[in-house]
Amino acid sequence: MVLLKPIIFSAIQPSGQLTLGNFIGTISHWSTIQDKYNCIYSIADLHSITVSQNLYLFKKNKLDTLAIYLASGVDPQKSIIFMQSEVHEHCQLNWILNCYTYFGELMRMTQFKSKSKINSQNINIGLFNYPILMSADILLYQSDKVLIGQDQKQHIELTRNIAHRFNSLYGNIFKIPDIYIPNKYSAKIMSLLNPYNKMSKSDSNKNSVIFLLDDQKTVLKKISKSVTDSDGKIFYDINNKAGISNLLNIFSSLTGKSILELEKKFFNTTYKDFKYLLANVISKKLNDLQEKFYYFRSQKSYLKNILDIGAYKARKKAKKNIKVIYDILNL
Repeated sequence: MVLLKPIIFSAIQPSGQLTLGNFIGTISHWSTIQDKYNCIYSIADLHSITVSQNLYLFKKNKLDTLAIYLASGVDPQKSIIFMQSEVHEHCQLNWILNCYTYFGELMRMTQFKSKSKINSQNINIGLFNYPILMSADILLYQSDKVLIGQDQKQHIELTRNIAHRFNSLYGNIFKIPDIYIPNKYSAKIMSLLNPYNKMSKSDSNKNSVIFLLDDQKTVLKKISKSVTDSDGKIFYDINNKAGISNLLNIFSSLTGKSILELEKKFFNTTYKDFKYLLANVISKKLNDLQEKFYYFRSQKSYLKNILDIGAYKARKKAKKNIKVIYDILNL
């Protein structure tokens, strides 16, 4: 008997330059799980338009994002890579799930509250409805697991609740997805200047963020200016030493060394020297990534071919699953 590999789903928005937080939290793990799972990786462009976009940059960013996927080791022969907007079944299922989701559930979503504050001039229904489209993305492919950062856990709980609610009415239609978070230290990287906030590509202060295409000089400058504390001792304490704990998380994630190992290694190291060493570790990782990125990014027709093939494969799965749901609802 042939055992089918479980399905794992993950996605990134192409709404700006991807960050070190995106890489450590999700993308860096995608290549390592391709042999164990049937991987479906989406470029979530529909999610991106919940905030205003420069349309020229948006088009460019979509291919940039794909090139980053490939540079990170995602293999289109092993994984399905596609543009969300090219598979219309996402929108079809989104509407159906809207009809099985309560207003109060969406009102409790913390990410909507925080994004509404940032985009106070554009609090649109798409932003409010964002978690339901995310649920549709996941449930459409009968995903067993979803690879996410910690800030998305609430959305997955909503997805599970919607799936349970639908199943209680119509039978076991949807798989109930589990959260796949690779490890404790790689799920969430914080802002360099405000280590109590997530590192975000939309941060107005670009010195808070390491972008994947930053050069060595820029990385050193940003890490050198990162917020720490006046204690001068390097050890992990997320409550009292959030800044240095964040830098330890980054160092650990990029080198594979445990936090305990790093605490011992840098026990007598100054913050200045530690930051210099960390900047070198980051730059080496980014240099390798950037070399591959620019190679793939120069092959526009190849990138478009990958998206065409990926959309075909994703659409084939999506059509099969949406038909089951339509038949149940007599649509």
